[in-house]
Amino acid sequence: MLVGLGLSAAPVAPAAALELFGTHIFGAKKSDSAEEVIGEPQNYTVDFSVAGGNEDVKAKLKGASTLWKDHEKPASGAAGLLAKARGDYRRLLAALYSEGRYGGSISILVGGREAADLPPDAQLPDPVAVRVVVNPGPIFLFGETSIVNRAPPPVRPDDEVEQPEHAGFAPGEVARSGVILSAERLAVEAWRQQGYAKASVADRRVEAAHDRDVVDATLTIEPGRKAYYAPVEVEGTERIDPKFLAWMTGLEPGQEYDPDDLARASKRLSRLDVFRAMRFQEGDAIGADGQLPISLIVQERLPRRFGFGGSYSTLDGAGVEAYWLHRNLFGHAERLRLDAKVLGLVNSFNPKELTYRLGATFTRPGVYTPDTDYYASAVGEREVLDAYTRTGGGAETGLAHIFNDQLSGRVALNAGAARFEDDVFGRRNFVNLGLVGGGIYDSRDDKADATEGYYAEVTLEPFYEFNYGNPAIRATAEGRAYFGFGDESRIVAAGRLKLGAIAGPSVAEIAPDKLFFAGGGGSVRGYAYRNIGVPVGDRRIIGGRSLIEGSAELRARVADTIGLVGFADAGYVGGDSIPNFNDDLRVGVGGGVRYITGLGPMRLDAAVPLNRGPGDPTIGFYVGIGQAF
Repeated sequence: MLVGLGLSAAPVAPAAALELFGTHIFGAKKSDSAEEVIGEPQNYTVDFSVAGGNEDVKAKLKGASTLWKDHEKPASGAAGLLAKARGDYRRLLAALYSEGRYGGSISILVGGREAADLPPDAQLPDPVAVRVVVNPGPIFLFGETSIVNRAPPPVRPDDEVEQPEHAGFAPGEVARSGVILSAERLAVEAWRQQGYAKASVADRRVEAAHDRDVVDATLTIEPGRKAYYAPVEVEGTERIDPKFLAWMTGLEPGQEYDPDDLARASKRLSRLDVFRAMRFQEGDAIGADGQLPISLIVQERLPRRFGFGGSYSTLDGAGVEAYWLHRNLFGHAERLRLDAKVLGLVNSFNPKELTYRLGATFTRPGVYTPDTDYYASAVGEREVLDAYTRTGGGAETGLAHIFNDQLSGRVALNAGAARFEDDVFGRRNFVNLGLVGGGIYDSRDDKADATEGYYAEVTLEPFYEFNYGNPAIRATAEGRAYFGFGDESRIVAAGRLKLGAIAGPSVAEIAPDKLFFAGGGGSVRGYAYRNIGVPVGDRRIIGGRSLIEGSAELRARVADTIGLVGFADAGYVGGDSIPNFNDDLRVGVGGGVRYITGLGPMRLDAAVPLNRGPGDPTIGFYVGIGQAF
């Protein structure tokens, strides 16, 4: 590699090592561990001076300097201080290069003498004055840039890689060292996306013309041979079938290598939730037959797990729930989960007024395709609401498929039988059998605390009710959007809209749990849970055949762990399949506090209903984990 980068520094060249773009250039190559010399504490003061008055450059240089970052605590003796100073020559030099400044100078004076000239056992006063003087020099621009053996244009759109020119590797752009590294990475990745697994940088020529303040850079890429997958070898399994894991990777022997395949395989295997650690390891060389050995190395989790959680609102009372999970039942990452839940505590301790739920779900991944799961679930429940009391159970079995990172869908057969009691229709029994299908699009950057992206879910459920002999169809659609503003998206505007409709018999001949209600912490805050419906008489409501719900939030993070939220929710439930707006639109407004944790924000909201109905409070409080939507 030809280097013509000139950097003048008081005797820095003989004493300090220099690495450019990850390549050792000159001087003794030393580890940062040399700074960890044990000795008597050496106190020091630092005066940091940067010529030119550019505060951004000064801040970057200070951030690179360990002398500056550690100046409030003593060094490990004089030798430790000098080790810090010698390391700072290299760190400051790299910081200048990262800004496209290749003609600067660096001087680090310790007790008035250049640190590079002082022996490690030098005697220094305590404290000793340290002076760092940096002249950044001019900004260099790229003169000529070229990539030899550039990858040809890809045939498949998913093999496209950003052009190095778009990343700043072009004449006239600032010649930052990071841009050259990025250009190398993009040029190599372009070959790897087309099957050349061992593509690498064969030569890097970087020349600086100090008379013109330009840098000429030529990168030469060696693509190597095209690679195809060898059979995947699995290492580290204890209870799970290694042949099943090899199939679940989706990497078929003889298939052309593509790094995107490995990324998808990693995500797919992570979803199995059976590994404490997992990684793919590519072979060092492509075999004579063109096949690249691939090893999957795993470390399994313990198969059993349990957990519990809770929630509380002044309207709905307290809820507790627990689960038990076995995540590798028969050796193919099958999951059996048992759930139990009790709701309505605090508001009442009468067992007849509480909601109970027991459920079991079995999931078998890798059915038909590695991205298709079979599932079956059963639930028994007693649900006590203001509108009705339900006692019954149900079951569902079907397939769920993940099409890509953002799109998934499911189709299933479900059945249920329940007894309902309410003040309007009395006691009724319903038996339903139907299908359910739906899809989810999710591009949110964080499911618990999104700052950008979209979420959309559509569900279609045709069913038949046997007691009354009625066919019906139920449909819902929900969309959410998130827009972040400012540094690190500390302000987020979020919106949600949900629509629903039921076509078929009258409300009296549809099971109430199929009908639509609104209200509560995940719906329209400020109103009692599922207390927005179709009014009957003065103080009673029943479910409706149409639903419109909407929410708008403005979220602001005011500190690293504290956020504030203002929101408005609205909901409408109509008796007809197509809303006629004969009934009131219910609106709730309020605000909340978020405490940011690694698991997501802890939520405390207070909401006021603007047009209260019977049974609604004057103000409601809600506690939970994660944003409201």
